[in-house]
Amino acid sequence: MRIGLQDGVSRRNLLRASLGGAIVAQATVSDKSRVVSARDPALRGAGGSPDSSRVLKLLDRAMQSFYAADSPLGAWKKVARPGEVVGLKVNCLSGRGASTSVVLVEAICERLQEAGIRQQDIVIWDRLNSDLESAGFRVASRKDRIRAIGNDTAGYGGELAVYGSAGSLLSNTLTKTCDAVINLPVLKDHGIVGVTLALKNLFGAIHNPNKYHMNAGDPYVADVNTFPAIRQKVRLTICDGITAQYEGGPSYMPQWSWPFNSLLIARDPVALDHTGWQILERKREQMGIKALRELHREPLYIATAADASHRLGTNDPKRIDLVEV
Repeated sequence: MRIGLQDGVSRRNLLRASLGGAIVAQATVSDKSRVVSARDPALRGAGGSPDSSRVLKLLDRAMQSFYAADSPLGAWKKVARPGEVVGLKVNCLSGRGASTSVVLVEAICERLQEAGIRQQDIVIWDRLNSDLESAGFRVASRKDRIRAIGNDTAGYGGELAVYGSAGSLLSNTLTKTCDAVINLPVLKDHGIVGVTLALKNLFGAIHNPNKYHMNAGDPYVADVNTFPAIRQKVRLTICDGITAQYEGGPSYMPQWSWPFNSLLIARDPVALDHTGWQILERKREQMGIKALRELHREPLYIATAADASHRLGTNDPKRIDLVEV
């Protein structure tokens, strides 16, 4: 994967420093956090499965709009640079029904390679190999091609990351392999913490997520996302709303799922989570189901993530620039 360990490390550090500066500059151009919502009502083929060509076009439209780029390729070149290793953090807990779409991941891999990221520098990852396989990904660890690997194989580091009420070992894929991470959650309900979107999906980077579901995940979800490795390496969130679920999550419950045929894109995970949460609440109201607050699982960790201690983004609708394309 790399030519010479020391040369690779030096090159990666330089890239990280230069690109990190560009990202900070971009984020501060406006005082609003941009969230792009892209939908295609005709996204699915005759059999009900997402049409790969339409998914690619939807992704292109969303990315080009989010980065205000002249072309989709121009947008992807702002995410990562050749020579960097890009991790795709999928959500595969629920099997094929409510996991990150394989078709979407294939489209992202295609565009990353066109932007100059070598296939051996793309890593699809989640907690367990079995979860990846259940969602339709083929586990692969060879370093001369796109990899798909669970933390149960890649392992966790030996040093505890600590912030607030959270202390965890972090995935080696996150800390040692990847220079940049694209977060790929699913737009869905969570029976304990309310919703599982950008912030909650990073529980897949720690060894002990079972410890942090108390009090509907507050402040634990925010604390975990404040770990430096997560905060520094996650560059973009593309939330898969192709099939969304408004109740019964995180397991797949087809009776509470619907074809939303949508993608949400943001660099601010708090703004994305607030936006996605409101989409799910509106659907719940439409279907005659109680609001999450009434069920004592309102995702208050979203507001915590925006507070002065965490500063992970904004949950203020007046500071969220929601663009629908």
